[in-house]
Amino acid sequence: MLNLSPFEIGIIAIVVVLLFGTRRLPELGSGLGKAISNFRSSYREGVAIDVTPKAEQVEKKEKVETPPNSTQS
Repeated sequence: MLNLSPFEIGIIAIVVVLLFGTRRLPELGSGLGKAISNFRSSYREGVAIDVTPKAEQVEKKEKVETPPNSTQS
């Protein structure tokens, strides 16, 4: 795990405040918390995303003609 001293954590905190400002920090923290909880809940549910192409998309792709190769003599 990371071995960060209090001095290093303070430097990181100062850099974050300088980059984002004090007004944006609560919004960033809230957004990060929601993202983590959403990731955890989806991981626990084990719902898989279907990424296989639908039959309609496959048919359209097969119907597309490829342009003829032009050869120069």
